[in-house]
Amino acid sequence: MNRQALILGKVWPEPGSSAAGRHMLEIIDSLQRAGWLITFASAARASAHATDIGSIGVQTAFIAVNDDAFDRWLAELNPQLVIFDRFMTEEQFGWRVGRCAPQALKVLDSEDLHCLREWRDQKQSVHDFGSGQIDADGLVQSDLAMREIASIYRCDLTLVISQAEMQLLTTVFQIPADLLHYLPFLSAGRRQGATTDYAQRDNLVFVGTCMHKPNLQAIRCLKKTLWPLIRAELPGVSLKIIGSYPSAEVLQMHKPGEGFEVSGRVEDLSGVLTGARLMLAPLLSGAGLKGKLLEAMEYGLPSLTTAIGAEGLADADHWPGAVADSVEQMVKQTVSLYQDEKQWLSARQTGFALLANFSRQWQTDFQSRLEQLLEQLQQHRRQNFIGRMLQHHFHASHEYMSRWIVAKNKNGA
Repeated sequence: MNRQALILGKVWPEPGSSAAGRHMLEIIDSLQRAGWLITFASAARASAHATDIGSIGVQTAFIAVNDDAFDRWLAELNPQLVIFDRFMTEEQFGWRVGRCAPQALKVLDSEDLHCLREWRDQKQSVHDFGSGQIDADGLVQSDLAMREIASIYRCDLTLVISQAEMQLLTTVFQIPADLLHYLPFLSAGRRQGATTDYAQRDNLVFVGTCMHKPNLQAIRCLKKTLWPLIRAELPGVSLKIIGSYPSAEVLQMHKPGEGFEVSGRVEDLSGVLTGARLMLAPLLSGAGLKGKLLEAMEYGLPSLTTAIGAEGLADADHWPGAVADSVEQMVKQTVSLYQDEKQWLSARQTGFALLANFSRQWQTDFQSRLEQLLEQLQQHRRQNFIGRMLQHHFHASHEYMSRWIVAKNKNGA
């Protein structure tokens, strides 16, 4: 008999809009390969761009926060595995899962460290140019860090996409290694760009959903600072801004006469990524892995980014393009790489080689880790006293608050 897995999604997967959506589909694929039956449930509305996961054999359900009907539904579903999509979902539903499905293995899909991303949003500036330096003392004092780390302890396992964040969690936050599992983005071995040579490509591209603050910050940096300098060195060359949900601010940046073209959402990126000569990603903040840069490697597209952009993918000395530490350096490296075919071809090969670090072997390791934990779940939980303590206090307070909201809603109806 197939086992039942439940994924509680913060949002419905949109792989065409974000790397997080792509990663969620990879998790679903991994579970299906291991024979799990999957139900995906979310309290969010499904957008027009959400993937039809029902077409790949996933059951779907719309749920509500602070609704006792969820308890009855969960008890009937009786999952052996529950995956929380980001820590906010665990905060909302974790206590209900613990009460109604105590036998279920609880896994947190972190996607990226939200506390790190927020801290960088607040502390980093254009003057740092995405250096990636972290003030550990400041980071651990943030309220968001306390919430996120507490959620990690309350779960049996947390999936982390970046080796840099694995190290941060174990060294700065002192999280036991047996509560963490490295599961990066996966490359399906796509190399469509291998047949598109240097001479067949032109112009530059930036890719990233405009709803994501680090992407919006990068677009502003391109428009106001980098692109005028690059365009002066490469007259006639254009930069295409590709990204879902462009705001009015971003749409107003569309200036074809200046070579700055805002295209918005593109359903199929293959033509864009095989036709461009370089990807620019001047990320000044953010966390996790940058899916746009991994996808560029898959299509044989060299890229220029910052230390934050490259974080968790490769170091500066082994980057398929260049990792710049200043505006001047990024402009210089962009012009050089765009004009030098030999350098461009070398960067592309470096990218192809890096794809081996993101193979399907990580899926196999994930499946094995789940099996191991399912066999030793009680022992694993006994060793996590901090997690049990946090569950006792946090879940009790959340339960009482939720029940108060439920009662208030009933009385107000």
